[in-house]
Amino acid sequence: MILLGLTGSIGMGKSTTLDLFAAEGCPVWSADAAVHRLYAPGGAGVGPVEALFPGVTVAGGIDRSRLSKAIHGDPAAFARLEGVVHPLVREDRKRWLDEVRHGAAPVAVVDVPLLFETGAEAEVDAVVVASAPPEIQRQRVLARPGMTQARLDEILALQLHDAEKRERADFVIDTSKGLNSARDQVRAILAEVTHKDWAPRRPATLFSEGERGE
Repeated sequence: MILLGLTGSIGMGKSTTLDLFAAEGCPVWSADAAVHRLYAPGGAGVGPVEALFPGVTVAGGIDRSRLSKAIHGDPAAFARLEGVVHPLVREDRKRWLDEVRHGAAPVAVVDVPLLFETGAEAEVDAVVVASAPPEIQRQRVLARPGMTQARLDEILALQLHDAEKRERADFVIDTSKGLNSARDQVRAILAEVTHKDWAPRRPATLFSEGERGE
């Protein structure tokens, strides 16, 4: 099994791209979905996050708006949160991979927004970056409820610039040309990585020797 890492800055169409991979039969995993599970009532992240930021729990789960207020404008607080959440997310990803790596699907995809920032590119066979021109990115993000230019600037400051992500990627999907174009690009990537002569530049370290499901 080939493991692709999908990433992209906010508003670049990454979630839609992940859906396109899923529609082509790829098992997919989302870091955002994993965080939602961790923050849900009974989730593994509720206790540790509440211990760091008392008062962010509501009805047994982490209230993301309260958590956002607790860490807003405080890089040290954000770093402490990452120190708790990132290991839990990695554990969730590894459990998922244990379930899918021996399956029949030739390609699986992990969606990691901070893939380069957290060093997770070393854990995948190839990196796919979803990208779009800056003006389209801003239009998409500012259309979200409650989003402001200031908040967008804060989020972008925590992420690698899109140009650097594209430079470091193995594949780039331009999401600005519509769904059909993005679907065609996804299919082209899958055709390439499943070709018998394709070899990854960075074999996934999430697989142990002999456990690639091939």
